[in-house]
Amino acid sequence: MPREFDVCGLGNALVDILLELTAEEFAPLGFEKGTMRLVEAPDQKALLATFADHEPRLVSGGSVANSVIGCSQLGGRGAFIGCVADDRYGLHYADEFRRLGIQFANPPLVGEATGTCASIITPDAERTMRTCLAVSSHLAARHVPADTVAASEWLFVEGYLFANPHTGQHAVTAALRAAKAGGTKVALTCSDAFVPEVFGEPFAAALAQSDLLFCNAAEAMAVTKAPSAAEAFAALKAVVPNCVVTDGPNGAFVRYAGAEHHAPAYPCEPKDLTGAGDMFAGAFLYGITHGVPPAKAARAANFLALKVITQVGARLHHGAKEFWESVLSEQ
Repeated sequence: MPREFDVCGLGNALVDILLELTAEEFAPLGFEKGTMRLVEAPDQKALLATFADHEPRLVSGGSVANSVIGCSQLGGRGAFIGCVADDRYGLHYADEFRRLGIQFANPPLVGEATGTCASIITPDAERTMRTCLAVSSHLAARHVPADTVAASEWLFVEGYLFANPHTGQHAVTAALRAAKAGGTKVALTCSDAFVPEVFGEPFAAALAQSDLLFCNAAEAMAVTKAPSAAEAFAALKAVVPNCVVTDGPNGAFVRYAGAEHHAPAYPCEPKDLTGAGDMFAGAFLYGITHGVPPAKAARAANFLALKVITQVGARLHHGAKEFWESVLSEQ
């Protein structure tokens, strides 16, 4: 019997605040380009105040949330488990998910602040992120509705949750328990190389219970200690039944249902690199839940990733279904 949802995401619910800066504006910040770092609310407020004369764009997101959105844009049925507050950001977030047709599992929490991610985009297409988790870091076991997980074909777990041992890791444990009890398959994403490097033990425990791992080359090497993406992909065979290793312009290595594939990347001139992996994962999960052969799903997912990185912002706001179908129609 079909499940109610194709994919249920578990992750940080964040409002992305997109800031496009010149190299000259970025340099004085002293940030390591392309990194994601957690910051406290006063630091986030000071950063945004520095560029108060810019016009930021607000987009509801978070890594796995973006994947669930991508899946839903292709026609998938999605749910998302995360925490937002009853402030204007959180109400905007919950309302946007309702309009996208995605079940947002938890009501906004009263008297808190919604998490934000200041995403600084520079002319070289790098995105440097400073994330204030705020109430999103409250996501704990008590916020995980077992019935929603059990009603889903796949549970998709965000690696960033492991960075919060007191709440996020417990949410992951509860979600994995619900998935196993309900016969729901588990997909896991590293999110960042620091997750398996710093939180290796809980991450490995979750990976041992997972059916599918999504990671980029750096993350795959962090998990396996292998010196290259290809060697990491080979090493992951002994760790997880199915995996996808994305490697930028070198395409994606896919192992699924016992078969291996390489999906070449589409050449392009990127404008904003972040978000490609989120879209790839969401599109690939849509494909394998809708009868698309894994090799073809990976190829189409690569094309959607191309569309994401040739614009500013981690989400496609139109055309996703048409782009997907154009690749599937190729011989």
